[in-house]
Amino acid sequence: MGIFSNNELVVGIDIGSHAVKICQLKRSSGNYSVIALGSAPLPEGAVEDGTLMEPESVSKVIAGLLKNLKIKNRKVGFSISGYSVIVKKVNLKAMDDALLEEHIMAEAEQYIPFDMEDVYLDYQDLKTSTDRNDRTDVMLVATKKEIVDEYLEMFDGLNLQPVVVDVDGFAFENSYECNFSKDENVALIDIGASKMHINVLSGGVSVVARDIIAGSGQITEQIQNVFDLDFEEAEKLKLGALPAEDRTAEIEDIFAATCTQWVLEVKKILDLYAANNPDQPLQKLILSGGGSKVAGLTEFLEKETGIEVDIFNPFTNMTSNRKKIDGDYLAAVGPEMAIAAGIALRSSAI
Repeated sequence: MGIFSNNELVVGIDIGSHAVKICQLKRSSGNYSVIALGSAPLPEGAVEDGTLMEPESVSKVIAGLLKNLKIKNRKVGFSISGYSVIVKKVNLKAMDDALLEEHIMAEAEQYIPFDMEDVYLDYQDLKTSTDRNDRTDVMLVATKKEIVDEYLEMFDGLNLQPVVVDVDGFAFENSYECNFSKDENVALIDIGASKMHINVLSGGVSVVARDIIAGSGQITEQIQNVFDLDFEEAEKLKLGALPAEDRTAEIEDIFAATCTQWVLEVKKILDLYAANNPDQPLQKLILSGGGSKVAGLTEFLEKETGIEVDIFNPFTNMTSNRKKIDGDYLAAVGPEMAIAAGIALRSSAI
């Protein structure tokens, strides 16, 4: 089960709590082009905290998207998140690959708070040892079998072959590193509908990673309740696609309260990083996810943290057939396609 996994790439499928995003890329001579991408909403409650609550509903949405996008490749990758995923970095004595695998399989129980028979386990040696330090950091990932198996069963019913199981934060990291230098110290912040993931990278290595149960759905829900609107109208107001008019003051209050909560959570993690890495200050905060498009968020976050904030577009350095994929559309959906694109960069070789 390659969580950390030839030219043929998988079709990236990002199944969130409110929507499915699909991305297909092509690699040629080290360059990437966008072949197909799209998203479709999910019925409310179909996916909760990374768990398939209504697999048949999710399956129909995926099938419809693949058909509309005319995607024929059956090899896919997907990512997981939520309570069923444990990501932990451990520091071990440097050893060769065979010994490292033997050690982790024997000692994983002390790092993972699940019964080992109930999880899929993967790891990656971050190769941080030096001539003066014979220890290395190893990233462990454990996922509950029952959750992953539900996804595998659903994909099997769609006649799809999952060859990559990724983790949301790593998929975003993969997407980022495909576009930008690994030398910068950055915090990748993905703001989804119901959760926020923060991954701090220093010199290309993940040093702090956290999931926070908060997301842009909070704002939509509050706007719906305050103004008695349906979901679509509330979403348009949230994103500034619908004029606020006489509701401006109340909407600003909703934004301020929610975004203040987000910033407090982000600052806790940034402070933790700063305390442990005083000589490696963060240079940028990189936002992705549908929540990154909330009007005024980048300016507010920049003001509160004193750090430059950018909204991420995974397709910045990629080409596309403009007759098939409109350039403006590609730029507009880029932030919410970061995870799907990161998965789509993975090789389909097993």
